Amino acid sequence: MTDYVIVTGASKGLGLAICQQAAKQGYGVIAIARQLSEAFKALQQDYPDLVHFHPADLADVDNLSQLCKQLIKQYGRPYALVNNAAAGHDGVLATMPNSAIEHLMRLNIQAPILLSKYLVRSMLLNRKGRIINISSIIAKTGFNGLSVYAASKAALEGFSHSLAREVGKAGITVNCVAPGYMQTDMTSSLQGDKLESVKRRSPLGKLATVDDAAAMVIYLLGEQASAITGTVMTVDAGSTA
Repeated sequence: MTDYVIVTGASKGLGLAICQQAAKQGYGVIAIARQLSEAFKALQQDYPDLVHFHPADLADVDNLSQLCKQLIKQYGRPYALVNNAAAGHDGVLATMPNSAIEHLMRLNIQAPILLSKYLVRSMLLNRKGRIINISSIIAKTGFNGLSVYAASKAALEGFSHSLAREVGKAGITVNCVAPGYMQTDMTSSLQGDKLESVKRRSPLGKLATVDDAAAMVIYLLGEQASAITGTVMTVDAGSTA
């Protein structure tokens, strides 16, 4: 019987890499994003029986209950949820529009909490499951112009620590993966001297890649990680060491 993994923000970047590696490992993948990318279409062609796509705007939190009901009805109870979708509005707090703050908090923290709420019920019935929340090293280090983003990721880590205690007796683990700077659309503004400065902070002299972070997610999905819960796994090429 196929174990299904729900991945949000799945059409590109880290979300796409997670879907690619999960499908290679034989997991069924239910990908959620606003739009279907060409790279994701190629993945579906490679794994037509395993990889599925559902369009949704997760910032529209009032529709998340119905979305989860639909997914469970169509695919059965999920084995895992990977909360990867996030917004990364940058800019100093003093000039950030309230609408941008509200959107970021809905997508980055309210949506993961509600998806976990609706889907963990099925995991409790199965007496097994995995919830993996994608955080960021910014939750602990901070960064100029990312105060609201940092707050959302710190909240996600706090949520994960407590939820791990709530559901652990049912065989469900809850963890965070905290990538460092990776070359994705969200960090596309980090170029030139700024990019080289970040690389120099790493003992390895490089940035972690989306494949590095995705590999940590795959590890946490597996049985070999059954004793790991309530923790944050940092994947940043040592830049915060």
